[in-house]
Amino acid sequence: MNPPFARPLSASTRLLAVFGAPIRHSASPAMHNAAIAELGLDWRYVACEVAPERLREAIEGARQMGFLGLNLTVPHKLLAVPLMDELDDSARRWGAVNTVVFETQTGDGEWKPVGQVAQVNGPVRARGFNTDADAIIRSLREDLAIEPRSARVLLLGAGGAGRAAALRLADEGVEALWLVNRTVDKARAVADEIAERFPAVEVKVGYPEAEVEVVLNATSLGLKPEDPLPFDPQQFSLQQTDGVYDMIYRPAETPLLKAAKAADRRTANGLGMLLHQGAAALELWTGQAVPVTTMRRALEAEIYGRA
Repeated sequence: MNPPFARPLSASTRLLAVFGAPIRHSASPAMHNAAIAELGLDWRYVACEVAPERLREAIEGARQMGFLGLNLTVPHKLLAVPLMDELDDSARRWGAVNTVVFETQTGDGEWKPVGQVAQVNGPVRARGFNTDADAIIRSLREDLAIEPRSARVLLLGAGGAGRAAALRLADEGVEALWLVNRTVDKARAVADEIAERFPAVEVKVGYPEAEVEVVLNATSLGLKPEDPLPFDPQQFSLQQTDGVYDMIYRPAETPLLKAAKAADRRTANGLGMLLHQGAAALELWTGQAVPVTTMRRALEAEIYGRA
């Protein structure tokens, strides 16, 4: 349910995009286009299916075609790191890129987002940011009423979003973190990094025997209705947790969240995380305060069918 735009598409319209594979489930265009319309910008935000092996070409193509910036989703967040010309501190700290800002060099040598200059006359670079990590912390507080500091967390998935979440949770000061991933070596690598950077945090690979405050799903299992649960029910029971957070937002209720509700656990999907990472990205592109309430309303309409 996209809002009407005050300005029709024209030869002056500037573009933003989200790249992913798959991408047709994305609610980002609805959220961003609602905010863009309210801000009165002659911009549009689109979704593009990009295979992992084509990511370099796609980013370069967006740069050459004058795109203002990009969001990156599964499976591109780790792959994009070495493809950036410059990494923001957030991307370096959390080790993944979900937001790209195309910047141009002005006459005085300063780099500015191309969306904040009237005309691009100098070189353009791709600068990578991570707006996911802070968004998950905020969403856990708002949507599950869970304070990550001193919490015990079971994190499922150690890919781009999972790794960033693990590092951010450790930085926030969780008491203990259990990491489960299909490829055990990848989970061990993240655990080793946390042990080195955040020695006060207890970090283990595998399932906890005791109770935890929250189970956080950062895998893609749940995008399809036939997907299995992202954890092994023989090694962990949902009775061991207070809450379950699934980064997936479409479908709004994944098999994991259905199982958690059946177990009478508190649940939240990834709408809040999507909202806050998207709002932060739009602020980077525009340099303006963005209408978060409008963005949330657009997401709820898109995902839940709420007017």
